Amino acid sequence: MDRAGNTRASRWLGRRVLWRWRGVVVPSYVAMLYLGCVAGALSGAAVAAAIGMTPWRYALAALLLLIPALAGARLWYVLQHWQLYRGDAARLLRRADGGAGLFGGLVLAVAVSPLVLAVLGLPFLSFWDASAINMLVGLAVTRIGCLMNGCCCGRASTAWFAPSLPDHRGVWQRRVPTPVIEALAALLIVSVLITLPTWRLAPGVTIAAAAAAYGALRYVLEATRESFVLQPQMRTDRRFSLALCVAGLLGLWLLLGAPVTPITSVTPVTL
Repeated sequence: MDRAGNTRASRWLGRRVLWRWRGVVVPSYVAMLYLGCVAGALSGAAVAAAIGMTPWRYALAALLLLIPALAGARLWYVLQHWQLYRGDAARLLRRADGGAGLFGGLVLAVAVSPLVLAVLGLPFLSFWDASAINMLVGLAVTRIGCLMNGCCCGRASTAWFAPSLPDHRGVWQRRVPTPVIEALAALLIVSVLITLPTWRLAPGVTIAAAAAAYGALRYVLEATRESFVLQPQMRTDRRFSLALCVAGLLGLWLLLGAPVTPITSVTPVTL
C-alpha cells in the first residue's frame, strides 16, 4: 500500500527520522532506544530502593553495564547479518539503521556484571531483580522506535487485527503488529511482577520469573516476525528464547524453596 493511503496516525509509522533541526538529525529508533534506557533505569531504581539497595549505586551500576549491553546487542545483530556488514565496516557503528539484539546485550551485561557489582557493593541477584523491571520497561519503549523504523516488523497477514505497517525498506503491507504486541506484553509482565512484589519472595525470583515469562513470549512472537521467514539465521533468537524460558523456570524451582517474607512487609513501588 502506498504511504499516502494511510491514516494520519499511520504516517508516524515509517517515520525513520524523528526530528531535523539545523543539520541535526535524530533517528526515531535511536531516540526511542535512549528514551527507553532512561525510563528503564528510573523504573529499576524504584524497585532497587524497595529492595533495600541504594538507588544511586544501582543507577551507576546500570549505567556502567549499559555500555556492554549496547555493545553486545549490536554485536549479536551484526553476527546474524554478517553478509550485510563484512563489506561495509563503517556501517557497523551506524545505529540510525537500527539493528540490535536484546539477547546479545543481556548475555554480555550479565557476564560483566559480577565485577561491576562487586566494586559497588551490590548483591548480584537483587540487582538483577531490579534490572528485570528496568529491561522490560526499556524494551516496551524501544519497540515504539522499532515500529517507526520498520525493523522487527511482523510478517504479512490478512487477520482482522493486522494493520498496514512498513518494513525497514519502507514497504507497506498488512502485517502482524509484532512490536506492539511485544511492548504491551512486556508492560503486562512488569505489572504482574510489581503487583506481586516477587523480589520479596527470595533474591533472584523476579529475574527468574521475568526470564521465564519473556522467554515464552518471545518464543511465540519470533514466528510472527518477517525475519523468521526470510532470514533463517534469525531463528537463533527463538532457540535462545526457549533456553531463557527453561532457565527461568529452573531458577524459580530452585529459588522458591527459600524462606518467604510476608507480603505485608513489602515496600510499595511507584513507577
